[in-house]
Amino acid sequence: MAKTTINTAALHSALDAARQERQISWRALAGEIGVSPSLLSRLGNGLKPDTDGFATIIAWLRLPAEDFFEHEGERDANDDREPDLMAQLAPLLRARKDLSETDVKYLQQVIGATIERARAQG
Repeated sequence: MAKTTINTAALHSALDAARQERQISWRALAGEIGVSPSLLSRLGNGLKPDTDGFATIIAWLRLPAEDFFEHEGERDANDDREPDLMAQLAPLLRARKDLSETDVKYLQQVIGATIERARAQG
């Protein structure tokens, strides 16, 4: 299985392009994004961002996180497994502002039970 990491050079380049387009400093860019200037400096030095920082930057850039992933080693070309359905649905349910935490848990239980039943029936 390949190891996936963040391509800090590509992420820093995307940020630099946005910074130059706006004609602002790195400090001003950090303020606009909502991260610390030191985080952007660390990216420039090739260090990995923390998870929250990465998520904030990706959201601000409005680009898919996958654009900045590197896969080290060989990926299994025969690995055509589908991602776990509940792993895909959970973030979508939690993102809904019209659902309470109780609603989300209930829907996860109902969907999970439905998936199990469908698998059992074959």
